[in-house]
Amino acid sequence: MYPWDKRDPSKPGKLRLMYEANPMSFLIEQAGGASINGKDRIMALPAEKLHQRVSVMLGSKNEVDLLQKYHQ
Repeated sequence: MYPWDKRDPSKPGKLRLMYEANPMSFLIEQAGGASINGKDRIMALPAEKLHQRVSVMLGSKNEVDLLQKYHQ
């Protein structure tokens, strides 16, 4: 879990979408888990910039669903 924090509001997360978050999310989802940024699936996020940062929460489907409920 690398959630967004208020230390640097200009950075919406720590991991880069294209070459850190997407590959991990792909593997987790293929294994039956889930991966979100707090609201949406990581794999469904559009890439707007090459070094776009996102917050990442990944793991078992049940645990990630629980985290998603907390963030709504």
